[in-house]
Amino acid sequence: MYHAVAVAPAPAVRALSVPPEAFAAQLAVLADGGFTPLTTAGLAAAWRTGGTLPERPVLITFDDGYEGVYRHALPLLARHGFPATLFVTTGWLRGPHETGGAPDTMLDWDQVRELAAAGVEIGGHSHGHPPLDDLGDERLRQEVLRCKEIIAEETGAPPQSFAYPYGHSGRRVRQTVRGAGFRQALAVGNALADRRQGPYALARMTVRRGTDIEEFARIVEGRGMLRAFARDRVLTKGYAVVRRTRQAVRRCTPGG
Repeated sequence: MYHAVAVAPAPAVRALSVPPEAFAAQLAVLADGGFTPLTTAGLAAAWRTGGTLPERPVLITFDDGYEGVYRHALPLLARHGFPATLFVTTGWLRGPHETGGAPDTMLDWDQVRELAAAGVEIGGHSHGHPPLDDLGDERLRQEVLRCKEIIAEETGAPPQSFAYPYGHSGRRVRQTVRGAGFRQALAVGNALADRRQGPYALARMTVRRGTDIEEFARIVEGRGMLRAFARDRVLTKGYAVVRRTRQAVRRCTPGG
């Protein structure tokens, strides 16, 4: 799971960004290791139908929709012939649906269409990037459906895949995403994806600015993940308590 690929990212996204040269080195690790990237939809379709997966399958995904995905990542992906999946926050992208609040320079819709034409799967990541499980039912439904409708309008194809903002989802959120017509969805989890997780809670591993090439090589092989993501797991458990408290308050609040 990537976010921004940037030389000089905004402070808000710096920790979750990678420099273009680091991204190039990481793609080289995948190529040299015999990995075969595929799209999220491709993985889910193979699991759903019992199809054969390629040798050493791996997903390369980008969240939010930062311009560096087009400017820096796309040429490097094309050099290797690697597909990827881009999950866009539609209200953050530059253009007619923009609502503001984006943390850095984002893609515009012409760039999104070029990415799609180059083999990048375009998926949904909500409209305004809120924590979806903090929302009431109607606002949750609007966030998911509005995102899907805009992507379909702008690209000519309804998105099949979704990624949860902040990686969080409970049963209600997953049911809403499924009910909106998305066929699979990705969380974070910082673990290897496994079909036993189900099509609406597939795990991903976070790549950030502090991920050096040796650590990257270990985690794509499934080694050293407990150490690499120890801090993430502590934060995830802590935030899970906060989320459950918020949800309990919302259920007890009239109109919540």
